[in-house]
Amino acid sequence: MTLTPDDFRRWRKSLGLKQKDAARVLGLKKRIIQYYEKGKRDGKQITIPLTVALACYAIANGVYEYDASELSDEAASSPPDEPHPANAC
Repeated sequence: MTLTPDDFRRWRKSLGLKQKDAARVLGLKKRIIQYYEKGKRDGKQITIPLTVALACYAIANGVYEYDASELSDEAASSPPDEPHPANAC
């Protein structure tokens, strides 16, 4: 499942973020935020990447930084059995 433009906008507004603030916390340019909210860039349909959806989920849950050093080497080297849908934002 992908993150829709409406879901993305709802995520941003639910956190009280302006587009420029959303761009800052996601490490993107404001223009990219505008594309994601329109669902189009230069008249072509765009998809919000899974990485952005996961970042939205993390931010919505108060995670702004991640330290992978807490993971064991075994857990870090083996991916999960099945990917979970990104119902992130």
